[in-house]
Amino acid sequence: MSLTGTPFLLTTIVLVVVALALPLTLWTRIGGPAPVRHAARFSMLLFAQATAISLVFVIVNNANGLFDTWGDLLGTGSHVKAAADLGPDGTGGKSPDSEPKVVQKFSPASDKRMGPGVQETRLKGRISGVEGEVYVWLPPQYDDPAYKDRKFPVVEVLPGFPGSAKAWFGTLNVNTQLKPLMEKGEVAPFVIVAPRTTLLGDTDTGCANVPGKVNADTWLSVDVRKMVTDTFRVDERPDGWAVAGYSAGAHCAARLAVAHPDRYRAGVSLSGYNDPAGEPSSLTARTPELRDANNPLKILERAATPPRVALFVSGAENDGYQGGQALKQAAKPPTTVQVSLIPAGAGGHGTAVWKQQVPDVFRWLTRQIGHKS
Repeated sequence: MSLTGTPFLLTTIVLVVVALALPLTLWTRIGGPAPVRHAARFSMLLFAQATAISLVFVIVNNANGLFDTWGDLLGTGSHVKAAADLGPDGTGGKSPDSEPKVVQKFSPASDKRMGPGVQETRLKGRISGVEGEVYVWLPPQYDDPAYKDRKFPVVEVLPGFPGSAKAWFGTLNVNTQLKPLMEKGEVAPFVIVAPRTTLLGDTDTGCANVPGKVNADTWLSVDVRKMVTDTFRVDERPDGWAVAGYSAGAHCAARLAVAHPDRYRAGVSLSGYNDPAGEPSSLTARTPELRDANNPLKILERAATPPRVALFVSGAENDGYQGGQALKQAAKPPTTVQVSLIPAGAGGHGTAVWKQQVPDVFRWLTRQIGHKS
């Protein structure tokens, strides 16, 4: 039974009802010695508490897109088939552009909470050794005959950790929020791509390449990117690509953008952090070397040539804002950084805050990569 499916939610509701009914009907009818009666009543109370906690967990999980599968919840899921050392650029010496074109097959997303138009596939990364689901939503203009020769800009969206690839659609409602804005011309017609980022069970990969462990960077910035350009009518140039994330996904988005200006022209960080130590479960927080190599601020500071990339960073005090200011101070042209302060009391570190920012974020992205191609 799916962790996020309706059958499991209904099952937990039924169990809560049963757990409440049991003591109401059996409390005074339990016979036998006192120890037996006490044990039976204690078991009923324990059962009621366990089912109530389970129901609350299911509701919170479904609302926030935290755990997608039982493997994600239990920390037993691994989507890494191999983790070779792919070198500094994460390609292992292979040029993605020289690889044969392979059109990936998609089907309508099985989870209807994601809204209409979302498609899903299971991708086997040709270079990264990662295998996982990828969700894609096409803008309303994609099948319009007037746009038949148009190549569309792409935004790759990343959740926090723990987090589901479905969350930008199911929780932040990015597609249902943006569709009317795209139809009115207020926001560019972006193709939105949401790949799996939980690849190592209960360990956050930091969206990095760590030989012998995972090649998450290559999965996101090479394999997923190549699949999208092979399958859909999208801009292949970095000028047509952006990456956006919230929380741990915000750290990933900023890092990927500044590390790969040859793949992304813009990055969006919502309530993120620079130092991977901001996420204690992160693989990249385990040694000073990994922390330094995967800190977007350090990448900017040591870049011989400032990357041609634009960053949008938002956050509350002590929750992304200071990190954004540090990036802004370190940025040198052509790097640009826009920092937005989230007022105290606006909702804290949560999906409600990030959901409200979606229209403004995509208006900003429209100015960065929303040009015609």
